[in-house]
Amino acid sequence: MRLTMFLGLSLLGVTLSGCGRETAPSTEAAAPAATEAKANSGASLDAVLAGDHRTEEERARDQFRNPKETLEFFGVEPDMTVVEIWPGGGWYTQVIAPYLKQGGGKYYAAGFSPEGASDRVREALSTFERNFVEKPDIYGDVEMSVLGEGHDIAPEGTADMVLTFRNVHNWQGRGTAETFFAEFYDALKPGGVLGVVEHRADGNDDLPTDGSSGYVYEADVIALAEAAGFDFVARSDINANPADAKDHPFGVWTLPPVRRSSEVRGMSDPDFDRERYDAIGESDRMTLKFMKPAADGALLE
Repeated sequence: MRLTMFLGLSLLGVTLSGCGRETAPSTEAAAPAATEAKANSGASLDAVLAGDHRTEEERARDQFRNPKETLEFFGVEPDMTVVEIWPGGGWYTQVIAPYLKQGGGKYYAAGFSPEGASDRVREALSTFERNFVEKPDIYGDVEMSVLGEGHDIAPEGTADMVLTFRNVHNWQGRGTAETFFAEFYDALKPGGVLGVVEHRADGNDDLPTDGSSGYVYEADVIALAEAAGFDFVARSDINANPADAKDHPFGVWTLPPVRRSSEVRGMSDPDFDRERYDAIGESDRMTLKFMKPAADGALLE
């Protein structure tokens, strides 16, 4: 079932025939059913994206964030247990949680701990709880968890998928990236998937490697994941933007949706050439898929 069933199909056929039992169905026979299931899944995701719970402003970002194509690339299915890391205001929560609700899946929002948090963080957590946890009719069973030492983003070995959208640069700057990738690994089942979307530094060799520009080199993300034990599966240009030269005066935050025009947040330079950066759109982004190896090549259900 799900992500890693393919790991033992050929072995399964040999084992069954060797025991004198009926062999496994051919891939030709199984293909129509798999195609139909994928089509139904896509139709269900379309319904979520068109739902009234999303505002027109939120839908306007679909052209840059490509949620359907991105989630399909990672392989999200409605019956999965999915952990989203640092969901922020919940833009992707509005898509993933209702989708999982349809199939009886489970959604974890792994964010900050309220213990010792600033007023701003506590208010953000309260807002997220009001908007999502307290609306099970729309979002299902949303559970808030904590990313950080002494906490589990989900019970160990229970998640089918861990997803993070535009967060790695923050962890590079704080020196926590290695620790967090290890936590992702622990939360996943064998054969589980880690999906990463991040502002991509590649194409501009002058950018820092500490995340201070908001851009991250793809090779650095792959190295982080592999050091934690993941296998690199695939990359996609779903969220690529060739118009983004990454040479902006205020880093990635010069571009929409932040649209910064000064070093200090909240200030604005009236002479700043805003049209030039708005024309670029949102950032060029990598979309990377990793997998936690299956234990001893065993069949997974």
